[in-house]
Amino acid sequence: MPRRPPPPPPGLPTREAVLRFVADSPTAVGKREIAKAFGLHAQDKIALKALLKEMADAGELEVGPGRTVHRGGGLPRVTVLRIIEAGDGECVAVPDAWDRGTPPPRIRVNEGRSRSALGVNDRVLARIEEQGSGYRAFPMKTLAKSEEFVLGILRKEALGYRLVPVDKKARIDFAVLDRGDAEPGDLVLAEPSGRPPRQHARVVEVLGDPFAPRSFSLIAIHAKGIPHAFNAETIADADRAAALPLGEREDLRHLPILTIDPADARDHDDAVWAAPRDDGGWDAVVAIADVSFYVREGSPLDRSARERGNSVYFPDRVVPMLPEALSADACSLVEGADRAVLACHLTISPEGKLVAHRFSRAVIWCVVNISYEDAQAAIDSSAGAELDVLRHLWGAWGALSKARDARSPLDLDLPERRVRLDEAGRIAAIEVRERLDAHRVIEDFMIAANVAAALALEAKRTACMYRVHEAPGREKLVALKDYLETFGIPFALGQVIQPRTFNKLLNDAKATEYSQQISEQVLRTQTQAYYSPDNKGHFGLALASYGHFTSPIRRYADLVVHRALVRAYKLGDGGLSDAAAGTMARTAEHISMTERRAMEAERDTLDRYVAAHLATKVGETLGTRITGVARFGFFATVDGIGGDGLVPVSTLGDERFVFDEGLKRLEGIETGTAFVPGQRLDLRLVEANPITGALRFELPLGEGATRPRQDRVRTGRRAGQSRVPRGVRRGR
Repeated sequence: MPRRPPPPPPGLPTREAVLRFVADSPTAVGKREIAKAFGLHAQDKIALKALLKEMADAGELEVGPGRTVHRGGGLPRVTVLRIIEAGDGECVAVPDAWDRGTPPPRIRVNEGRSRSALGVNDRVLARIEEQGSGYRAFPMKTLAKSEEFVLGILRKEALGYRLVPVDKKARIDFAVLDRGDAEPGDLVLAEPSGRPPRQHARVVEVLGDPFAPRSFSLIAIHAKGIPHAFNAETIADADRAAALPLGEREDLRHLPILTIDPADARDHDDAVWAAPRDDGGWDAVVAIADVSFYVREGSPLDRSARERGNSVYFPDRVVPMLPEALSADACSLVEGADRAVLACHLTISPEGKLVAHRFSRAVIWCVVNISYEDAQAAIDSSAGAELDVLRHLWGAWGALSKARDARSPLDLDLPERRVRLDEAGRIAAIEVRERLDAHRVIEDFMIAANVAAALALEAKRTACMYRVHEAPGREKLVALKDYLETFGIPFALGQVIQPRTFNKLLNDAKATEYSQQISEQVLRTQTQAYYSPDNKGHFGLALASYGHFTSPIRRYADLVVHRALVRAYKLGDGGLSDAAAGTMARTAEHISMTERRAMEAERDTLDRYVAAHLATKVGETLGTRITGVARFGFFATVDGIGGDGLVPVSTLGDERFVFDEGLKRLEGIETGTAFVPGQRLDLRLVEANPITGALRFELPLGEGATRPRQDRVRTGRRAGQSRVPRGVRRGR
């Protein structure tokens, strides 16, 4: 028989009393709390420490975070959990750190009504309570992946392994204590711990070859914490929804309606039709996939869609807001199939004004899905089976464009880069997307429908999710004025600033060599658009009321607007609830964040593809344009391709350069050689890192390869000017 433990010294609680106290305590406890509860004096605390150690050695207690104790085989009162199942209002989690030889316990998680939905692989700090033979967790804080994980490359060194972060802004790397199955050179996700300078990391996931083209988007997905995998419950919910019958709807299948999208479109969520009226105006229908019919508030689908906020588009993949059963099938307006839509019926005057509008739940039958290029070719050649339908669309657009010209929205025509991949996923080309009239046709129809949606909800006094773009603030206008002065262009600050103010500026600069940099500076002057239940207008479009209605497959904001319209017009199930209307401000803040996150991820991925494309050109001299200037150097982008690279001021030679903050300009104090935004010059590419997307350039003469300073002083400024590389423009 096992030996019975000796009785505790006088004054100490029994083992049973300690276990009862630990089990009954609502919070985490340690030696201090036990001593206080049992009224122990200083001389007893040494004995208590020994007792707790004996109980831990015997497996009766275990030591948790902060030297708290909990029942042996049990869980700490407060611990980090990882969600393994989510849905139907309840989640199941397991301890995030579990090193015992037994399977981890499954813990029911009480999400609470006010807490945002948790998803699979989310990690939470939670308070644990024993209930019956199991546990229940009450989340205290959701731990964001962007804060707790580091994406990097595993490197082998003489003293072990290190993690080199892929973020080009990262200042340190980490010693790796546990590399798991990762091999040197792998792209990994790791959990950091410790404090500088003794930080280390544990590999939690191996992502593969960092130089494979498909890894570039994967890096952005993990670096930005973008949810990219649907759990089983959400997929099952999507499958159930996709099988729903369409129900009673207005029948629009007699209309020759069609979609016009990019050739590589992964979904079709908007279809258009137009026909002339006897008064010279136009009737039009903008039919949008009826996502609110399939995705109901509070469902697993809805929680997942809200968490994502929007779809994210990369050259090699899309991270959709909705599972494919909906986004690529039931909600995609494919040709030759009945599809459920929320239809916006527009009456357009000959001058392009919206005379009337109404909304209905309808069923359509698309005659064709056509690309922008094919639609434009049909119009230009006056040939094709869909020519009559397209001619009517172009005719209605002619009217809409009159209204657009009258209000004069901001006209920034900046080039958009596109990465074209071959069948193996390798980069075939990086090119600028061609801007066609076909793009403008669809854009103006979508704007008209978005305006109609906002006006309709205002007329019904129903909550609306507005797309807000505020006018630039004075600080940005002052910066623009200072910038324009470097080109000798006047800009009065006292005037009422409207989009047409900027359009005149852009038009005057069109025939000049600095047209593009003026456009980019005007863009920088604008505020960032966002979502809000409060209407503050859309400055860039010169519109007083503007919602997002036309892309509910890929934007949660549009789904909210659809629900509001269903509610306002009593169109059936799936309308906006009072609870959702009451929390719209919080939803707006969240989806504005997810939109910024998506834009950053898409931009960073494009930069990585550009760096990979240019990696074969290291050492070559390329035509560039300066995009930004700072005290430490200037940034330049490669003509026609993009990607920002740094030219450190330390590589500009032995002349001292002074930075002018107001003019954003570096100027040599002896020669007057200046580097300013927009300036074109040839630079030698010295580094292209596909993992970070970073580029580095030098002047063609090479680092420090300039005339010695004493020679320049002796020969004066004219001699110094002769060393300036071709394309470097002197400052005024």
